[in-house]
Amino acid sequence: MSLFCEKIHFNKNIKYCAFVPLFFLFACSTTHSPQKNNILTHVSRPDNCAVGCPTGGGTQTLIREAYTLNNNSSTKFANWVAYKITKTSQASNRARNWKQDPDLPASDTLAPAAYQNANKVLAVDRGHQAPLASLGGTADWQALNYLSNITPQKSALNQGAWSRLEDQERALANRSDVSTVYSVTGPLFEKTGAALPARPDVIIPDAYWKIIFIGTRPDKGKYAAFLLKQSTPKNASFCDYQVTVNTIEQQTNPKLTIWSALPQNIAEMIKNQKGTLAQEMGCP
Repeated sequence: MSLFCEKIHFNKNIKYCAFVPLFFLFACSTTHSPQKNNILTHVSRPDNCAVGCPTGGGTQTLIREAYTLNNNSSTKFANWVAYKITKTSQASNRARNWKQDPDLPASDTLAPAAYQNANKVLAVDRGHQAPLASLGGTADWQALNYLSNITPQKSALNQGAWSRLEDQERALANRSDVSTVYSVTGPLFEKTGAALPARPDVIIPDAYWKIIFIGTRPDKGKYAAFLLKQSTPKNASFCDYQVTVNTIEQQTNPKLTIWSALPQNIAEMIKNQKGTLAQEMGCP
């Protein structure tokens, strides 16, 4: 067993140490309670973004095997969640054991009680941003049920077009010519919406976006972006909600830059085009 240590530079230096046994990595921080303005790493350099995670969000980023998440301490939801789906990352019938995220300050995220009566009053589900079925095969899959990865999503959307979009992500990953599907997703707050009944200070999102690509990077492979409002009918096709990446960036608040590691000239070109991946996801 060996000792792996690194310093992550953010607003201050935080030293993370991990004992590396033969098959897997146990990570431990020298800080013993969740801290603000941190990047918390639980695995050794997971590559959930491939061409750079979004920039411009909050200061709380959690890097896990299942996903990389940027938390918003004001909304209590993630600004964005990035993840990658492979043939081995998937697992069905995983339990939904909702928990408050132990790596965030309690004041910056939600506890299970916040969702009390939300389905009855607002017709919302606890919607996974990084999908449980797509990533249930990861070692830390239970973190998918942390409420930092959950948002109140209208049942018609969560069980309808959004669910079918997630099905198509997995279908892509299961193709023999595709090794990895890279996705990043998040909520949008366009106006003052309804509040959670048990937490009147917490406003539910107005819409959700998801950006997907396959290949080593989007300009070398194929990509697609979708933007669906909470009011999307259950029988709607996600294909009807395809947009450009630039459209999503313009509506995010705080403003995000997607695919931050791409050269600027390449990013500007492809972000203004819809891409062709949707055609391989059942869209005309």
